[in-house]
Amino acid sequence: MENRNERSSRRRSPGESANKAGNRDRSKGGSRPGKETVGKSESWRESKGGSRPGKETAGKPESWRAGKGGNRPGKETVGKPESWRESKGGSRSGKEPAGKQGSRREGKGGSQSEKRDEFAKAEWGDSFGEQRKGKPGKPASKDFRKKEGMQEKYSNKKDRKEAGNSAWDKKDRKEAGNSVWDKKERKEAGNSVWDKKDRKEAGNPVWDKKDRKKDNPEWDKKDRRKDNPAALAARKLCPVYQKCGGCQLMELAYADQLIEKQKRVEKLLQPFCKVQKIMGMENPVHYRNKVHAVFGHKKDGSVISGTYQEGTHFIVPVDDCLIEDPTADAIIRDIRDLLKSFKIKTYNEDTGFGLFRHVLVRTGFHSGEVMLVLVLGSPILPSKNNFVKALRKLHPEITTVILNINAQKTSMILGEKETVLYGKGYIEDTLCGRTFRISSKSFYQINPVQTEVLYNKAIELAGMTGKERMIDAYCGIGTIGLIASSKAKEVISVELNQDAVRDAIFNAKRNEIKNVRFYQNDAGEFMTEMAQAGEHVDVVFMDPPRSGSDEAFMSSAVSLKPEKIVYISCNPITLARDLEYFTKHGYKPDEAWPIDLFPFTNHVEVVIQMTYCGDKRK
Repeated sequence: MENRNERSSRRRSPGESANKAGNRDRSKGGSRPGKETVGKSESWRESKGGSRPGKETAGKPESWRAGKGGNRPGKETVGKPESWRESKGGSRSGKEPAGKQGSRREGKGGSQSEKRDEFAKAEWGDSFGEQRKGKPGKPASKDFRKKEGMQEKYSNKKDRKEAGNSAWDKKDRKEAGNSVWDKKERKEAGNSVWDKKDRKEAGNPVWDKKDRKKDNPEWDKKDRRKDNPAALAARKLCPVYQKCGGCQLMELAYADQLIEKQKRVEKLLQPFCKVQKIMGMENPVHYRNKVHAVFGHKKDGSVISGTYQEGTHFIVPVDDCLIEDPTADAIIRDIRDLLKSFKIKTYNEDTGFGLFRHVLVRTGFHSGEVMLVLVLGSPILPSKNNFVKALRKLHPEITTVILNINAQKTSMILGEKETVLYGKGYIEDTLCGRTFRISSKSFYQINPVQTEVLYNKAIELAGMTGKERMIDAYCGIGTIGLIASSKAKEVISVELNQDAVRDAIFNAKRNEIKNVRFYQNDAGEFMTEMAQAGEHVDVVFMDPPRSGSDEAFMSSAVSLKPEKIVYISCNPITLARDLEYFTKHGYKPDEAWPIDLFPFTNHVEVVIQMTYCGDKRK
């Protein structure tokens, strides 16, 4: 077997692999083994010609490594003079690449300090020697480092500190604290680093809660809501009321809610007429007879249901709601469990995948009947009969189940197509002594108790004697017209929605009322045609949506010149806007009656009576 010196002196042919062990600088004495030596014993590596000591050499004295042939110096060589390193047969010094010996560095162009010297001499000539002061191996002076254009940051921390934040790097400034770390960086790091002065200058959105709490004028409304006793009490009533956003007045006692709404209505309507005292509820909870729940799922796949956070499509999970019918809430909770049992996937608005989208529950306050509407993204509900059977076993009070198809990417809850899965497809309820059929898409006031108060007050303000001809605009399923029919000679009800008109005709027959006629048409256009035909009416009832009435409708109502207009509004802001138009066209508001149909929310209904003055106002 050839000995170590013979292997060192042997020359490889050009075709031999460069990855073979011992192919580099064996003439220098020693070897840097490649992958083939990993895991081999020391004796094996010696037999192959040298070693690059690894874990076996860690902690061994210099004499031990020298005896093994070759040396990979570690910390012992740092800071040693070049002559010492040369005597040891090469070294790894400073920040030179690991494993590169001194003699090989020289072959590659010299050490790092020598390269820096050559670069500096080329840039600044002989004057550089004065800066170096003839001290080989020592880093360039402060002036040189500052003058050198290659580095944006100076070589050491002291230089950077003296130069200021523009040169002192972020790490240095962070260590020094807020006094040096500039404002922009403190802001990026957040309130924990950004000091109080910075936060205060930026205003409440950034000034943290602790700071704001010390100075109440700066403590913003959001913080106060979280910590005041009213907010804590409200969270006990509804843990999600701040996220849901549906009950804006949850923190106020109900008596204080009525005061707040009274002030708001007076501010808007007192310029037109006297505002009477608001009419509140005796028991202002669980009043909603219509409950909607949107379905989704968490990241782990578990089904959730609830309501959209105000202004978003983020689902806030809800199990019980203070203002919703408890029967509806219980049905929705059980549907969540059934979806898991039947392995029905919920709909994903972002991807468009999934099946189950919404649930709508309508309950009859007096009749006790319950309608359940399942809104799907597809007309196929797996095991629909078994699903309905299982649900009715849990809730026998359900009288009808409807499958509604909404395959559109829209904010609308209900689609156009429907299929009745169980029951007659509608429910019935009693209001002001009349029985009404309510379908899934029918408009029907959500608070049946206060709706009776509202409609009775509206009919009272109309002051009819049984001889009047009246129009019920926006009639819906005919509630106001049918209830007022006993006080009028003739009632003309107009509604654009076809399904609502169909229900209204059924309701008139159901209640055996014969002095009411229904028309499917736009109410404004219908009244304009009546005026052009020279027809006359005595009273107009109008109950527009929250956006109020448009000028075309009001113009048509004015053209008929009825003696009285009774305006039922669910938005006092748009009511005040519309009153300006009516007052300019000969109508005088007599009085306004606020009626609270929506406890714990900002909404309030107002019914107002206007009398035609004609030439008297002119």
